[in-house]
Amino acid sequence: MQKKSSLTSLQKIKDIKLSIQFSLDGFSFCISDLESNQDLFFTEYLFDETLNSPVDLLNKIESIFKSDTNLQQEYAKIEAIHQNNLSTLVPNDYFDEGSLESYLKYNIKTLKNDFITFDGLSNIDAKNVYIPFVNINNYLFQNFGEFEFKHHITVLIDKLIAINNSNENVMYINVSKNNFDIIILKDKKLILSNSFTYTSKEDFIYYVLFTAEQIQLNTEEFNLYFTGEINSESDIYKIAYTYIKNIYFLESENAIFNDLEAPNHSNFILLG
Repeated sequence: MQKKSSLTSLQKIKDIKLSIQFSLDGFSFCISDLESNQDLFFTEYLFDETLNSPVDLLNKIESIFKSDTNLQQEYAKIEAIHQNNLSTLVPNDYFDEGSLESYLKYNIKTLKNDFITFDGLSNIDAKNVYIPFVNINNYLFQNFGEFEFKHHITVLIDKLIAINNSNENVMYINVSKNNFDIIILKDKKLILSNSFTYTSKEDFIYYVLFTAEQIQLNTEEFNLYFTGEINSESDIYKIAYTYIKNIYFLESENAIFNDLEAPNHSNFILLG
């Protein structure tokens, strides 16, 4: 397991917020000053291999919580972010809180005892219906009491809409170890959101070009912004650059990157 942390030492601040993001590939958290809304400290744990189940994830997280003293403080607010592919967007006009399972069953294999919930998206008229890691939620409640939780796609879309000002279609790709999310925006409107699993650069570019074709995007014209676990030396970056002309990294102005040995387009969901 690899660990990366910012260098800043935590000072005594009255009201601090803990934001946690977890997936079967890793676990990261950010500590922020609630009054100034400034991120003070960040740590990321990358697992050597993708875990097989939420049970394995809980075992990892329990071990990390016991060993990392920064996770043993008192927090005024806690937010957990579930990162998985077990979600779908439903327009408000078609949304019925009593029909959550029906929205997922055609895209995701659900089990009878799965807990299904939803997030409201603040910038679009839709709900994000998803299956959270319930065992992780239960563990956090035992440790901290009340907390808020969301799906990573909810956070990703809200953050991207807040910064996107283009009146042309813009593609954003958030890259993780074995998965990536494609978000396409125009002005403040969501055109498309989808998540894919990939094992090779060929898988990756197939899904990207297929998505572009569905929205009728010209690979010579549209802008593509990358966030997450990707750099200019990545195989998936190089193959994307072969087919798509205008590629950029979505760089954050968060000052915490001055103390963090990581590119400032990484960890967008927590630090963007």
